[in-house]
Amino acid sequence: MLSGTALAISDSLSQFPGEFLSAGANKFSDDQIYGHSLASAPLIDGYFDDWSIENASLRSLRGSDGNIQFVFGSYRQHVFLYVDVRDSNVIYATPGSSIDEVDHVALVTVTAENGPVRIRFPAEAPGDIAAMRVDGQGNVIDSQFAAHWQDTATGYRLEVRIPRSMLGTLVGIEVHNAGSGTPVISRSFARNSPGRFVTPSVLLQTFVAGYAQPGFRLIITDRAGWRLAQAGGLSSEHVDNQFSIVPAGWQLIAYRALLEQGRAGTLAKPDPSGRERQNHIARALNNETTTSWFRNTETGRAVIAVAQPVWSGNVQTGALILQQDTAVILSLTNESLMRLITLTIIATVGAALGLLGYASWLSLRIRRLSHAADHALDDAHPSVDMPSAGAADEVGDLSRSFSSVLQQLAAYNEYLRSLASKLSHELRTPLTIVRSSLENLDHEPLSEQSREYTERARSGVERLQKILNAMSEANRVEQLMENVESDDFDLNKVVEATTRAYDDAWPERRFVFANEAPESQMRGSPELIVQMLDKLVDNAVDFSNTGDEILIELSRDSDALVLSVSNPGPPLPDNMRNRLFESMVSVRTDAGGENLGLGLNIAKLIAEGHGGSIRGENTDEGVRFVILLPVQVDG
Repeated sequence: MLSGTALAISDSLSQFPGEFLSAGANKFSDDQIYGHSLASAPLIDGYFDDWSIENASLRSLRGSDGNIQFVFGSYRQHVFLYVDVRDSNVIYATPGSSIDEVDHVALVTVTAENGPVRIRFPAEAPGDIAAMRVDGQGNVIDSQFAAHWQDTATGYRLEVRIPRSMLGTLVGIEVHNAGSGTPVISRSFARNSPGRFVTPSVLLQTFVAGYAQPGFRLIITDRAGWRLAQAGGLSSEHVDNQFSIVPAGWQLIAYRALLEQGRAGTLAKPDPSGRERQNHIARALNNETTTSWFRNTETGRAVIAVAQPVWSGNVQTGALILQQDTAVILSLTNESLMRLITLTIIATVGAALGLLGYASWLSLRIRRLSHAADHALDDAHPSVDMPSAGAADEVGDLSRSFSSVLQQLAAYNEYLRSLASKLSHELRTPLTIVRSSLENLDHEPLSEQSREYTERARSGVERLQKILNAMSEANRVEQLMENVESDDFDLNKVVEATTRAYDDAWPERRFVFANEAPESQMRGSPELIVQMLDKLVDNAVDFSNTGDEILIELSRDSDALVLSVSNPGPPLPDNMRNRLFESMVSVRTDAGGENLGLGLNIAKLIAEGHGGSIRGENTDEGVRFVILLPVQVDG
């Protein structure tokens, strides 16, 4: 569609050969000058900021290495010149000085009336200056021109306004530098005659303006590529239109990764120099219709361009460039793509968060189940109620399996707890029969060997009786705790008196009592507290050596009394710390004797019966058992 439109417009342009075939129109050289079309007339003040063209439009003078830049502009019936010269030694005109002895700028043109003409712009000082128009014989024709000389830190700037009628078809400039002693002249042209002066065609500009549509840009060039007319514009060059979508951040990264880049979008813009030299236009000037597309890598917008040769009869006079903005279609594509990418990322993040939440919830359930199992095993009476037992998933199955195992373990522990009392009850009658039989044998005549066997049997009966007494003691203590009559007493006095009794009971040990609780009133049974202390001290004596010190301490910790018994000896095994206080559990290495591990169990029963607790811990010197007992609350 764009190619067909360009062909139709180019056919219509064939009726204006004169606008294309001006002097030298089919030739191009670096001597040629382009007069840019200005949107308004700039103020003649030596500044470039009010020129409605880009800074890139400035050209460097031949051989100046960028030290001299100039540009021509055209607005209505006037031509404007701006020159920026870098010169460290500016020489101004003085009375009596010749034109060759001062720095100045000369505009060179060739007219039909006067031939070669130079318009010289010397300055006596910064500000408005008087110009001189001199013909080829050196005669001054007139000096009615608006010109302004502006000093700068690096040299000077000159801005001039000249009526278009005073210029011919050939125009150039000269910059005279008299500061080095020998005048140096820099020219815009290499030959004796300046180059062709090209300006946009008012007729072509009016003609193409009728074809301009929203989203279209038309450019007409002559045979050398100079821009003769331009109309219309691309909406993609204005970010405030309704179809403007500029991806940013991660959207721009995704856009660049997913879409083909295309050629640089800047190649679709008109050349700021005034001469279109892009590859697709150069091919059109060689009689080849070309189509190209460009993409702006920053915004993703695209421009489609068609370059169509323009003919007048059998002579190619120029080229027509027709560009269409794809902002509407591309913006919809961008919007759909961005929506798709956004929804994909949202779905991905949502799925990740969902999986993370489910994993955290599952981990929490498993952690709660693990903690419940640990706490159940730490307790002497394992709990069979596990979290998530009612769930229908795998965690629920695991929880029910744990509950079943703990239920069997609780039944086994209950059996062990009642085993001592059952054995004590069942063995007491057979033991009485054996004891009475041994007593009857003492009245019978026996040999020495028989009496020795009888004594051994009697000793075994005594040991068995002690075992039965120990087994029944825990049961009695448990029953006693349910019916004990509590009294108010001073724990300090009870422990102190009991410690003195231990000196007499175990003279081979040293007992030390340290009291750090001046107020140690509590409510309970002093006899049971003494019995609990006896079990702990008896245990300390068994695991210590002759001459060792056994330390009994009493202190106060917030709302509890702390009673501890410490003795040197082997440390407690880590795997037995939580089971030391269970019934019939012992860590003694000697299997002989009548110890069944009931002493610490009795101590635990008494401590818990008084509302306290007991624990065992290793110290640097040995082992310490700590009992926490509640203090008496006044009132």
